[in-house]
Amino acid sequence: MISRRDFLQASVAATAIMGAGSAGNWSALAATQAMTQDDILKFDDYGNVTLVHITDIHAQAKPIYFREPSINIGVGDVIGLPPHVSGADFLKMFNMKPGMPEAYALSSVDFVALAKEYGKMGGLDRASTIVKSIRATRGDKMLMLDGGDTWQGSFVANKTNGQDMVDIMNVFKPDAMVSHWEFTLGEERVNEIIETLDFPFLGSNIFDNEWNEPAYDSTKMFEKNGVKIAVVGQAFPYLPIANPRWMFPSLSFGIREEELQKNITAARDDGADLVVLLSHNGFDVDRKLAGILTGVDVILTAHTHDALPEPVLVGKTMLIASGSNGKFVSRLDLDVQNGEIKGFKYKLIPVFSDVITPDPEMAKVIDDSRAPYEAELSTVLGRTDSLLYRRGNFNGTFDDLICQALLEERDADIALSPGFRWGPSLLPGQDITVEDVHNGTAMSYPEAYRTEMTGQLLKDVVEDIADNLFNTDPFLQSGGDMVRVGGMGYTIDVNKEIGSRITDMTLLKTGEKIDSAKTYTVAGWASVNEGTEGPAIWDVVADYLKREQTVEIEENTSVKVLGI
Repeated sequence: MISRRDFLQASVAATAIMGAGSAGNWSALAATQAMTQDDILKFDDYGNVTLVHITDIHAQAKPIYFREPSINIGVGDVIGLPPHVSGADFLKMFNMKPGMPEAYALSSVDFVALAKEYGKMGGLDRASTIVKSIRATRGDKMLMLDGGDTWQGSFVANKTNGQDMVDIMNVFKPDAMVSHWEFTLGEERVNEIIETLDFPFLGSNIFDNEWNEPAYDSTKMFEKNGVKIAVVGQAFPYLPIANPRWMFPSLSFGIREEELQKNITAARDDGADLVVLLSHNGFDVDRKLAGILTGVDVILTAHTHDALPEPVLVGKTMLIASGSNGKFVSRLDLDVQNGEIKGFKYKLIPVFSDVITPDPEMAKVIDDSRAPYEAELSTVLGRTDSLLYRRGNFNGTFDDLICQALLEERDADIALSPGFRWGPSLLPGQDITVEDVHNGTAMSYPEAYRTEMTGQLLKDVVEDIADNLFNTDPFLQSGGDMVRVGGMGYTIDVNKEIGSRITDMTLLKTGEKIDSAKTYTVAGWASVNEGTEGPAIWDVVADYLKREQTVEIEENTSVKVLGI
């Protein structure tokens, strides 16, 4: 893997020798805070192929606030490498000035102040304006690709079983998509939707259990401007582990790198000039794959919600990370000649919703889908006097709110909230509406359970989840964040092996150490076990907010992190 300095030097050389552009191209925004739509969309067309990528939307159709993580730990060979850089270090690495628009969009630094200055981001009607603008200039040179996690994550998506997002994506007119949370609608519903799509639903690594053969197409071949482009699709490999297996009982997943290589080789043998891996593996898995696979030119990576203003190169393979929640649209222009990329220009396009004019066609589809639910969506449940956010390796304040609700409403000693990466942020002083709560909890298995666990079982659970995040082999990582814990503190050494990372587990209400032999009442939600009983998590949080009215969630200091 080349270093960032080598990468930038190679980019400069490419510019001088082949006419390729710079990797980031945020200069128009850095020059002035008086942004215009023309500034954001400005891009000098280059080459003969354009790839447009959007991913991990999580059904966020309207503009949102979304704070990027203040901590994103890398382990093993990726310590200190993008995307495992955050906050001020991220700004320094990518030569961004604090306080500027790109600092707001891509880091957690001064987030609240900058959010008040620059406003919300995203909104799929604004993203549609960007996509239609690119399509108008590039025409038959362009492919638009959806990286998955599209149909889940909001009140309306829950109510319509994802149909609102299917209708929205039909306006975008993507050329292909891959999947992850889509399958939590259930295998039958996924297949029902696929029958209506005008574009392929790809999954090189999804197999039918009965026949042990591919369940969906692996590859779609396109010809754009005389260039044969193979798009190979990869679904999230760990679906049966991270999500309920019983929702898609006839399917199996996995990385299946040998099957993936077979499909890439077949595409090359079929005359592909350019091979694009449309992936939902997660960044570090894709980075490792890039060093193993042969014949892949571009990996459009997803799942881990990373947003990087420059490609990452592994050998000759380019990794593109396009963020989440509709905050960004990636544009990659390529000069493809004789089966090779001779040069490129790239821009991670920020969707500043106060600057970009909404696309009327998309705005109507969004508004029509929301119309039956607007009264409930806007119902105020309470207010926050502190920033509520989710992203970060350890506890975020939105999940701390969920944990507090579980502790109080379910009368528990300890609360567990999954380390999901989806869910927008709320600023201090904002009302908390029904829609806001669902934006962080909307899913198809929301039951809030209440159970008994021994101290030893608790430790084993937390150790297992830590290994999913901090195992030094990316192929053994599931790509989420740590389980959020309420009512309990602990120390974690991220560099130790499974079974020895977690120490000093403490029950916060008494200050006593967790006893491995003692039993504790634990409340949580989103269990992957079939038949889990309990109220929906959004009802638990709503009841808590109605009673409290105003919440102020302080930064969680009960988790102490060693080894970073």
